[in-house]
Amino acid sequence: MKIFVLEDDLTYSAFLKHILSLNPDYDVNLFQTAKSLLSKLHENPDLITLDYKLPDMDGDEVFQKIKTHDLDIPVIIISGQENVRTAVSLLRQGAYDYIPKDEDTQERLMAVVRNALQKVSMREELDSLRREISDKYDFENTIIGNSAAIRRVFSLLEKAVKTNITVSITGETGTGKELVAKAIHFNSSRRSQSFVPVNIAAIPADLIESELFGHEKGAFTGAFSRRIGKFEEANGGSIFLDEIGEMDLNLQAKLLRVIQEREVVRIGGNSVNKIDVRIIVATHRNLSQMVKDGTFREDLYYRLLGLPVHLPPLRERDNDVLMIAKHFLDHFVRENKLEPMYLSEHAKAKLMKYRFPGNIRELKSVIELAAVLTQGEEIGPEAISFNSVVKEEHFITEELTLKDYTYKIINHFLEKYDNNVMLVAEKLDIGKSTIYRYLKEMDEVDPNQ
Repeated sequence: MKIFVLEDDLTYSAFLKHILSLNPDYDVNLFQTAKSLLSKLHENPDLITLDYKLPDMDGDEVFQKIKTHDLDIPVIIISGQENVRTAVSLLRQGAYDYIPKDEDTQERLMAVVRNALQKVSMREELDSLRREISDKYDFENTIIGNSAAIRRVFSLLEKAVKTNITVSITGETGTGKELVAKAIHFNSSRRSQSFVPVNIAAIPADLIESELFGHEKGAFTGAFSRRIGKFEEANGGSIFLDEIGEMDLNLQAKLLRVIQEREVVRIGGNSVNKIDVRIIVATHRNLSQMVKDGTFREDLYYRLLGLPVHLPPLRERDNDVLMIAKHFLDHFVRENKLEPMYLSEHAKAKLMKYRFPGNIRELKSVIELAAVLTQGEEIGPEAISFNSVVKEEHFITEELTLKDYTYKIINHFLEKYDNNVMLVAEKLDIGKSTIYRYLKEMDEVDPNQ
């Protein structure tokens, strides 16, 4: 930590340096004139001690010039008792502390400097964390891909971060709606404030109102203390209402009022709490159809629509599948301290054929399992296994030829009925010879293809 000491008394200056240098982590630099110190501010000291009485400049003027250079530098006034009134004035203007020159100076100085530098360190860590979060949720880092479909999403997100417009994100399950919501928040002017996610579907219906709007002590059985709701928690930042289509009609009316009035009244309370919250919602449902069906309020629908962002399913993103797969594989390898791995051409082909009904979430699961099952550096097609629940309901999850689909259907029924060819022939209304021909041809096909 670099400390600048501005003190025109050479003896006292040496005394201060001796005190501060007791901590080997402090790099102490002495200055006898204001001009000499101000000329070195570009070195960005972490803390400055300032004597009020100086030969070339008034202490108040020096203080203002320091704060003009960097408002966050803590400045400690060390001066005589006769300057107390002036020191108090500087404290009101933002000086960190005032220490009089007396027998307690040494003890107080070390404590005050230690506390000030701890705050500096914490602020730097926080700034670093914010930069890291901002980089992490940069659109290009968050949403991997270069397909035309995802470039359209990038274009909309760039518009979303420039204002506080409500954003409604739609897309199939597993397309990354919460990740996109975070990217919008952390690239907006609200990035330094809270991002509060709420999964409407995951909260019991009798608790959701309290969760969103809060409650007062004694508002209902079990309300032993006041609770701040998610909207108040997100004040100044963004709230992400995931699966908004799962909200019942009664709560929809209360949410509409909160959005219109920009205020919250806790359950069991009378006080009105003003809020400034950016709203981002997401759903995999068709809200416009729900409005027609009478299960979603039309007035709330238009309040929440804002800027609509539709996330395309993975099957519509072309080679993005392989880019995302590589990302997941590289991350899994690093996280688990494994040797580098790569996907073989046959494995890539197998991934490209599949339609991924579970989208990115399913792809991540498939890649991580493949890495675990693989011995060596190359992941082959045999390690790529699909276990989507959709498979049991319909077969159109891959882009195959009609012949391949026929094989797939026959194989499914053979597995289901323990290779009972007679029964399968009856169920599919085909001849036994067709099944035997299929079995013969399948023996001749590479099982890894």
